[in-house]
Amino acid sequence: MSSSSSTPAGSATPTPPQRAGWRQWCGLAVLALPTLLLAVDMSVLFLALPHISADLRPSDTQALWITDVYGFTIAGSLVTAGTLGDRTGHRRLLLTGAAAFGLLSVLAACSTSAETLIAARALLGVAGATLMPCALALVSAMFREPGQRAAAVAAWSSTFMAGVALGPVLGGMLLEFFRWGSVFLLAVPAMALLLVLGPVLLPEHRDPAPGRLDPLSVVLSLTAVLPVVHGFKELASSGGGALPAAAIAGGLAAGVVFARRQRGLADPLLDLRLFGDRAFGAALLLLLAGSAVTGGMTLLVTQYLQLVVGLPPLRAGLWLLPSAGALIAGALLAPPLTRRLRPGTVIGGGLLVSAAGYLTLTQVGDATGLAGVVAGLTLAYAGSGPFDALGTDLVVGSAPREKAGAAASMSETVSEVGVALGVAVLGSVATAVHRNRVAGDASGIAAGTLGPAREALTSGLNTAAAVSAATVAVLAVVAAVVLRRPRSGSG
Repeated sequence: MSSSSSTPAGSATPTPPQRAGWRQWCGLAVLALPTLLLAVDMSVLFLALPHISADLRPSDTQALWITDVYGFTIAGSLVTAGTLGDRTGHRRLLLTGAAAFGLLSVLAACSTSAETLIAARALLGVAGATLMPCALALVSAMFREPGQRAAAVAAWSSTFMAGVALGPVLGGMLLEFFRWGSVFLLAVPAMALLLVLGPVLLPEHRDPAPGRLDPLSVVLSLTAVLPVVHGFKELASSGGGALPAAAIAGGLAAGVVFARRQRGLADPLLDLRLFGDRAFGAALLLLLAGSAVTGGMTLLVTQYLQLVVGLPPLRAGLWLLPSAGALIAGALLAPPLTRRLRPGTVIGGGLLVSAAGYLTLTQVGDATGLAGVVAGLTLAYAGSGPFDALGTDLVVGSAPREKAGAAASMSETVSEVGVALGVAVLGSVATAVHRNRVAGDASGIAAGTLGPAREALTSGLNTAAAVSAATVAVLAVVAAVVLRRPRSGSG
């Protein structure tokens, strides 16, 4: 008897999602291009800033805006860009953003004044905000089968991590031989290749019934995100103050107004019903807190390598490559592990490994700490890879296909805010320890001895690492408990 005859009348056998073929995997490689270069562009500026300052002579305020405006405009534009992609088509918005990003990169490279560079960086942030959520939404659209989607998201996430690691290395090499503008021109050939191959290999994907775009919601989303990111960055640089606290409070208040407005709209900019899925909310929490720890500790370790160990930027970047490789390996190994284990178990186990890495960093000394820093950060990053890859996949996979852009934008927004939060909180912890140690060793520093200052910086790193270890240990428990159910295979 055939299998069809044994099926009860009136019932339908669910059709499994179609598996992706070579075309989709080639499309994934194309989507890796803007992701890689966007990450490089985020990390390379710090190396180029001394050269920019010598050439353009910006004021202190202008130098801060050159550094920060790119991240501000990306963070503020992500929610709008993701939802706009759902409405207009993710491929169309991706290619438009790529073209704008390439042209603006040329403008930034050729800037002859600080004002021009600030404007170019601000517009680059707006263009860059269209790339990440649209690329992630297209990955979700091309890879419908849950196992393939998890592997594709992990591979896509790994390209971003690789870009963050390669940024200092590529930037250091370019700055050895060329003008500072060369670091921005890295994006031009990649975006040009995306514009050629994207229409051939990438499908168009949009919400079939998108509804109207609410302009007030766009303004409220900017008003909610920008002050919070700005406040956290100011806390990291100043150590406190009423203005950063007021900015954060104002942003949170705008966020409440934004959320209330979304509940009353027939076509919300951000569908808050997505938070009804427990996996969606838990994954966002993990991405927020995990990004905070990773962002803050990366900054402190980079400072340690340069200010305590005394490495130039290029060599410091090279010593960070093992940890970046471990992060990529952890992300790529996570999807195969979920075939045997629940996502919460994989993420929680990885975070315990990460906690062990941060505990290693608590033991680093000021004289012979290079090996300990590399080993501790490598272990910490290896354990962070699963939560980054699987957390992103859980966020995108929990949303309906027509809301993939909005879900992707939420994933990227909480990661941006998390990094700013981590830099502020862990930076403030390290700064407080550093100030107390320096105050206690003032006589040694006054006598011209750099040892006490280095010891103070090391103590700040040790304390921040202890806070990070405790944080990721708590996150491990949250992941194991909240994500103990298997992921839905709905895709």
